[in-house]
Amino acid sequence: MAEKKKTFEENLADLEAIVTNLESGNVPLEEAMEKFKKGVTLSKELEKTLSDAEETVTKVMIKDGEEINIKKDQDKDQD
Repeated sequence: MAEKKKTFEENLADLEAIVTNLESGNVPLEEAMEKFKKGVTLSKELEKTLSDAEETVTKVMIKDGEEINIKKDQDKDQD
């Protein structure tokens, strides 16, 4: 059976638990390294999810159904 993909909030909670655990300083080196690696992976996944969400939110549909990217248009206006 395939493993259910965790939500953003579940991954964030996992990352926070790893950080708290590592900050305690009571973790053996080998375990700390594994937790650190998992934390980096979670951090990258969370960052991608946020980036994807930002991209989705900055798009709007214009009258003929074409999508435009608000952020890119704003960046052009600032040039």
